[in-house]
Amino acid sequence: MSLDPSTMTDAEKTDHIRKTILEEGRALRRRHPWLEKHQNLIGASIMVVSLLGMITSGTLYVMDIIPWWLCIPVTAIFASFIHELEHDLIHLMYFKNRPWVNSLMLAVGWVARASTVSPFVRRNLHLHHHKYSGTESDLEERGITNGERWGLRRLLMTGDNMMAVLLRPRTTVRAVKAYIRSQKPESRGEVKKMRLQQLLAYAPLGNLYYLLFHGWIAIHVVLFSAQVMGSPITLTGEFASALAVLNTFAVVYMLPSFLRTFCLHFISSNIHYYGDVEARNVMQQCQVLNPWWLFPMQIFCFNFGSTHAIHHFAVREPFYIRQWTAPAAHKVMKEMGVRFNDYGTFFRSNRFYTKTVSSESRTA
Repeated sequence: MSLDPSTMTDAEKTDHIRKTILEEGRALRRRHPWLEKHQNLIGASIMVVSLLGMITSGTLYVMDIIPWWLCIPVTAIFASFIHELEHDLIHLMYFKNRPWVNSLMLAVGWVARASTVSPFVRRNLHLHHHKYSGTESDLEERGITNGERWGLRRLLMTGDNMMAVLLRPRTTVRAVKAYIRSQKPESRGEVKKMRLQQLLAYAPLGNLYYLLFHGWIAIHVVLFSAQVMGSPITLTGEFASALAVLNTFAVVYMLPSFLRTFCLHFISSNIHYYGDVEARNVMQQCQVLNPWWLFPMQIFCFNFGSTHAIHHFAVREPFYIRQWTAPAAHKVMKEMGVRFNDYGTFFRSNRFYTKTVSSESRTA
């Protein structure tokens, strides 16, 4: 029986899309039973292979076998697998009945990508994001610039989570307050606990990463500026050795993290809508963003722009399954009216309907 989307509510469209995606996933598992039987093993294997890939890439660079321009993207690609794995772990898709293994994998994944918020803090943020995506309390997406007007400031914040805080402190404080209010804390003590949790969301790994990353950038800006002004600075002894180590660390770890983060956040912040959407209305939460010219970015976030909207409809499907069933999912999503390649979002500050920028996104 054919369905007429023009006569269906958004809730009915959402339900139809979800059922179609889930049935496609079940059909895939019937053809390949190992996908369901060994889901935990698949997740663990992705983690191990990705970690070995990052280590191998960095080792080959240190041994002067591959150049920096190859090491950085290769490492970033392996790190992107770990990020997708962390997302699935947050939804308990692996080792649900052995939480200590799930937590161990989250911790190891954070070590591999220290530029991110703690996954143990992110779990609550992300689950809240699914309920209230695009609303004022969606701290996860606001944190990666969703809803901001495009310009140099947003560009700087896209690949640097700490800059996203420092360049808009008032916006960040408002988003944190909105998120805490949405959790309906029962006491002042609980409010203080939530505030502290958000304040320390990057501690300790993220704070150390950004201290080293920003320090590395500052050192090279000073050295370059001195060179341009005709007064070059020559580092010797321990300073030269320390900078050499930091340069190596930048290539094998920090720059891959920046590349992966920038690509993911650019795509994620623009496939999600913000500000004029209905809470829990999945039809208004995401679009599919998969034009050919975004392919260079998609390879560093596992085709996120094409497949993440599928996740909002069928939450418990692992990231590799979403990629596998994407053709069928895209077909039904398009039939039901989910947006595809809505480039207007770049000019509307990610608003779903309006073309104006709200006062919130104009202030920092």
